[in-house]
Amino acid sequence: MAESCDVAVVGAGLAGLAAAVRLHGAGLDVRVFEAGDAPGGRVRTDRRDGLLLDHGFQLLNPSYPEAGRVLDLPALDLRPFAAGVAVHRAGRRSVLADPRRLPGATWQTVRAPFGGLGERAAAVRWFAGAAYAPAAALRRRPDESLEQRFARRGLTGDLGRVVRLFLAGTLAEEDFTTSARFAEFLVRSFVRGTPSVPAQGMQAIPEQLAARLPAAALYLARPVRAVGPDGVTTDTGDHVAARAVIVAADPVTAAGLTGGTPPRMKALTTYYHLAPEPPATNGLLHVDFDRTGPMVNTAVPSTVAPAYAAGGGALVSTSVLGVHGDELEPQVRAQAARVYGVDASRWDYVAAYPIPGALPAMPPGTPLQRRLEVTPGLILAGDHRDTASLQGALVSGRRAADLALTTALRQRSRSSPQL
Repeated sequence: MAESCDVAVVGAGLAGLAAAVRLHGAGLDVRVFEAGDAPGGRVRTDRRDGLLLDHGFQLLNPSYPEAGRVLDLPALDLRPFAAGVAVHRAGRRSVLADPRRLPGATWQTVRAPFGGLGERAAAVRWFAGAAYAPAAALRRRPDESLEQRFARRGLTGDLGRVVRLFLAGTLAEEDFTTSARFAEFLVRSFVRGTPSVPAQGMQAIPEQLAARLPAAALYLARPVRAVGPDGVTTDTGDHVAARAVIVAADPVTAAGLTGGTPPRMKALTTYYHLAPEPPATNGLLHVDFDRTGPMVNTAVPSTVAPAYAAGGGALVSTSVLGVHGDELEPQVRAQAARVYGVDASRWDYVAAYPIPGALPAMPPGTPLQRRLEVTPGLILAGDHRDTASLQGALVSGRRAADLALTTALRQRSRSSPQL
């Protein structure tokens, strides 16, 4: 292990990797320390028996500005889901879709039995206002909870319920106490782009970033037990001196290392089943209007990205709020079967992925960007310092790298006895 470097990065999630790639591109000597056995942090994919199992149902929206700056999107071979949602109510399935990107579903959307003319007009105004207003105008809007925003915007009927069901899995909540300002930025990205998965799973994103670093820069299975502005100490007792340190571990670990207070984290559990044939082929997210079980949404990722079930069959992904295990699987399977209108008795249960820290909470008033510097030379990065999204993780990595670059170059210009 190197005894010194310009910048040490703790955590090889998207924020840490984005920071490291930027610093390496600027000519700095960077070392990244990751507790896990592969890069990615919360963005990971297990490859098992011809299946791609993402750690939770995650999507990359190519309209995220930072994704276009940092990632080689064509190389990821993004496979988009359909721009809409299938809503299941009392045995009937309806589709609500963006007519610009899914024109074949326009008539179904018009006929869907959700909301009168007033509520539909209110929904269009809200979505359009979030999507096409200048970003600076969104930032200036008074903030409140998303539930309060729904009430003020008139989204209180059946259509409002569909919007809530659609956003519940994205925000990992049902009470909609999230900042309305942040939620409107998410809606903006949905309207401007189509959420997708890389053809080879979400793991392809951190792998692409990691491939831009020298092999010697990335230390896997190497947890860090202490940090300071002058370096890091690993769990084996090795100390690596550095001119600056970026702590890009998960928010709870980062708080433990730096003495901060972690944000409240929201949990999701995703269940995977392998079906003999696809229960749906429309590439839509499916929700249960009647909430006949714990599921918040379900989808068939192998219909848009066949490599998710390369060995045959169809991979079904179903998510619920909170942390759960195998005990909930029968309920999840039964509800998914009702939603798709199929017999799920021949589905094989593959795995459950409980993610206790899926997203940091962003209550009203949360700044869209928070301070990164703990002390001079000790810098935080991650979606808890920006927005709770892949966009936020990548942006925070850039911001942290720029701070670290300034510090490291200043230190280079002085005598550094520890180096």
